Amino acid sequence: MRIEIWADVVCPWCYIGKRRFEKALAGFAHRDEVELLYRSFELDPFAPEVGTEPTVRVLARKFGSDEAGTKEMLSRVDDVAAAEGLEFAHLDALHARTLTAHRLLHLAAEQGRQPELLEELMAAYFARGESVGDHDVLRRAAASAGLDAARVEQVLGSTEFRDEVMADIAQARAYGASGVPFYVVDGRFGISGAQPVETLSQALEQAWASRD
Repeated sequence: MRIEIWADVVCPWCYIGKRRFEKALAGFAHRDEVELLYRSFELDPFAPEVGTEPTVRVLARKFGSDEAGTKEMLSRVDDVAAAEGLEFAHLDALHARTLTAHRLLHLAAEQGRQPELLEELMAAYFARGESVGDHDVLRRAAASAGLDAARVEQVLGSTEFRDEVMADIAQARAYGASGVPFYVVDGRFGISGAQPVETLSQALEQAWASRD
């Protein structure tokens, strides 16, 4: 059974959803027969390649609020994350485009290390407040995930995998996904949002039972 998950590395609900899905999958009797593939999605394709402003300031402007009000609003998301064992400290991280991070995730898929790199990238941004537009941050994450260093440099110095990232985003739109996380099981069933573990578990069971 193939499960594709559209996510962005700077999406808090994607990190929360990742933890919830991992718990659901751990309790799934057929987990060893699941092929998991993460797909790219950009929440802000117009963000600068190299961040210059902290995330909280950008979000405050987007929501028409001040920074204090935005921090208070986002603290509720932090509480949800904490319930899943995640500690967020990302509001002062620089807001940057995630295209290059996604290109590296496609490289990681080729090398069989995609889940590991996604975890490293999300931890860098959410737990340590690092900018995923910084190539040094991307290099460290890739090294921690076990990617080939020479290939990482090739990707960072080129536009390799850009078309694949754009194809992922186009496919998400074709499915009608307007946000992430977005799950597709065997190309037949779609699940939107960071659903509770119980909901994800039920979806796995139903999808397995309905297989031909």
